[in-house]
Amino acid sequence: MNVESIRLTELSACAGCAAKLGAAELRSVMERVSPATDARVLVGYGNGDDAGVYLVREDLALVQTVDFFPPIVDDPYDFGRIAATNALSDVYAMGGKPLSALNIVAFPEDLDLAILAQILEGGAAVARDAGVAILGGHTIKDAEPKYGMAVTGVVDPQRILTNAGAQPGDALVLTKPLGTGILTTALRRKAIAHGDLLEAVRWMTTLNEAAAAAMLAAGANAATDITGFGLLGHAESMARASHVRFLFNSTAVPWMAHVLELIAAGIVPGGTLHNAETHATFTEFAPSTPPEVRVALSDAQTSGGLLISIGGENVSMLVRELNDRSTMAAVVGEVRAGSGIEVTA
Repeated sequence: MNVESIRLTELSACAGCAAKLGAAELRSVMERVSPATDARVLVGYGNGDDAGVYLVREDLALVQTVDFFPPIVDDPYDFGRIAATNALSDVYAMGGKPLSALNIVAFPEDLDLAILAQILEGGAAVARDAGVAILGGHTIKDAEPKYGMAVTGVVDPQRILTNAGAQPGDALVLTKPLGTGILTTALRRKAIAHGDLLEAVRWMTTLNEAAAAAMLAAGANAATDITGFGLLGHAESMARASHVRFLFNSTAVPWMAHVLELIAAGIVPGGTLHNAETHATFTEFAPSTPPEVRVALSDAQTSGGLLISIGGENVSMLVRELNDRSTMAAVVGEVRAGSGIEVTA
């Protein structure tokens, strides 16, 4: 089979982070599992955070995470780059620095191994850019191709950023536009040309390293990265962990080109629709909020940006730090006392 003629996205039922188990379903499972009790676990899976943190010594902790998914684009090299960028993101969201990674691969027996080599080379290219050493990995046979990484990083125990530190009066800042789930679905359904996906690929292969450095320099209170649960899903986890209420101004949220028009035309992935149904149970929308905006706020992102909560007195510093690093700085909302999520139009 001609490698160039294969559309990787046609080999899987779900694409990218939209393949995640739903947040509510995952929470119901984890409630039945005993959390870690080791005193050195500073952040464990019971916290619902982006990565786990393990104390090594007073001035050093390990940050560990794992992420893999089916193809979100057809180009094998780009798929590898996106999956690797996404896997590293959780470490950056905790304020850490990734050091090493292990490849995770599922691959069909009847698929040309040259495709796998391109996927792995894409992942290796991102790792080199991030200064991350790939130490090896593990492969299995599977009907659907999947790729990702288990990543180990380091963080200063005194400078860990979790999703539980947001405070009333904070501003909410987003570092990448939304819409990757809509755009990749549109390409899969042949509703857009490949060139219309280039913006999304560029954002999905942009490391959150610079954004993480900026939020540390500006003294952020909390952060998370936006992936499969969409902006509202990850924001709700952050607001719940912090015991606060998030207010979003939907007109300030940045979208990738054509996203809202595609939603209006009915181009919406199943994962995003599932998110939107779940998010409606805890989100108060202004009546004038357009239906396509409500859906877009729940769009299942892959390798999205950081959502940063920072004191109002420091928000201008954060915007400056992000701009100095050529990183998007969209002030999309604020933190208030209370609970849940509110969206204004």
